[in-house]
Amino acid sequence: MSTGWRDEVARVAALARIDLVPDELDRLAGELEVIVQAVAKVSQVVTPDVPATSHPVPLSNVFRLDVPVAPLDRDEVLAGAPEASEGKFVVPQILGEDA
Repeated sequence: MSTGWRDEVARVAALARIDLVPDELDRLAGELEVIVQAVAKVSQVVTPDVPATSHPVPLSNVFRLDVPVAPLDRDEVLAGAPEASEGKFVVPQILGEDA
């Protein structure tokens, strides 16, 4: 492992005000080096004829069509409410304010 990665991890940790012990610096520097190498390998493969992908399997819209329908009947809906008044649900006051 290059000391450059360890120095970079230490610099970022200092910016984030994170105290790392030497063992943590070594471990994180090794992980950073592996990540950077993986990104470099992928960058070598990328060519203009390879489309960018965000998912390995093509996805399709799983939502239903947005079709307007008639609204529910207010009286039927309020019939199932514990309490209703003037065409609205009555709920307990929770903020302690006067209505």
